[in-house]
Amino acid sequence: MANKTIDSKKILKLTLIVYAAIFVIGLVMTFVLGPKLDINFSGGTRITYSYSGDVKEADFKDAVKSVIKDDFSVSQNTSFAGDTKTFAINLAGKKSLSTEKQKSITEKLTEKFKDNSFEIYDSTSVSASVAGNFFAKSLVAVLITAALVVIYVGIRFKNIGGVSAALTALCALVLDLLVTFFICVIFRLPIDSNYMAVVLTILGYSLNDTIVVYDRVREIKKYNPQLPINDNMNQSIAGVIKRNIMTSITTIGAVITIVVVSEMFGLTSLRSFAIPMAFGLLSGCFSSLFIAGPLWVKYREFKDAKKTN
Repeated sequence: MANKTIDSKKILKLTLIVYAAIFVIGLVMTFVLGPKLDINFSGGTRITYSYSGDVKEADFKDAVKSVIKDDFSVSQNTSFAGDTKTFAINLAGKKSLSTEKQKSITEKLTEKFKDNSFEIYDSTSVSASVAGNFFAKSLVAVLITAALVVIYVGIRFKNIGGVSAALTALCALVLDLLVTFFICVIFRLPIDSNYMAVVLTILGYSLNDTIVVYDRVREIKKYNPQLPINDNMNQSIAGVIKRNIMTSITTIGAVITIVVVSEMFGLTSLRSFAIPMAFGLLSGCFSSLFIAGPLWVKYREFKDAKKTN
């Protein structure tokens, strides 16, 4: 089958140290800088300008800064057909752009970029109550998905301790989601609808990798029921590690391509999807191998020790 050289318990300790380091950095930056919430989550105003030619994001932001004194973020986009280029100005919270302010920004942009035909493309305002409702619905979607994960894994792997397998798989998923959140904070990426798509995708991806490990555990137990569960897990991880890593590398490579293309063509709004997705996929690969399984072993050994005592 697979060799027995992998010590899952030892790797668990090392993996937890790495996750702890990421979380400490993420928590510090969260408290110091805070997450960047999109107006869909915090309320606020977004005004979008279309333009022609080439304009650097930094130059656009400098022009807007001369008119708006409040904190704001800018995202640059290009339609897939390439015929429409836009800059979006986002003011989160209770801040808003009055008609006079919008007019002043337009005049400033027209003055600074005379050859780029700047004009208002769209203007949107989201109230705090609507934003709160959207956030609540997004949170409910994540919680329902997590609950379904526990139920599904619990039923599918009931012959190896379904509830314990489900809970340890859930622990790994929580770590993956925390990684994606802290990556957004560290890279100063907005928490927006793209991020929610990342969260739901990572839940499915990481769960699939964990199920592959549990499937191997169940298979080995079927043919060698007397094998200690720690040795079973070591063999199971050794048997699937190459498959999981190669799958992750392939998927992450595709996501990195999205990042590169988005930067080349000015699709900066894709950053909030591609960057946390890449790190989430990487975390999902490692957590399914070195968090969920080893934690399950520790839990089962603890329960078995209590029974013998």
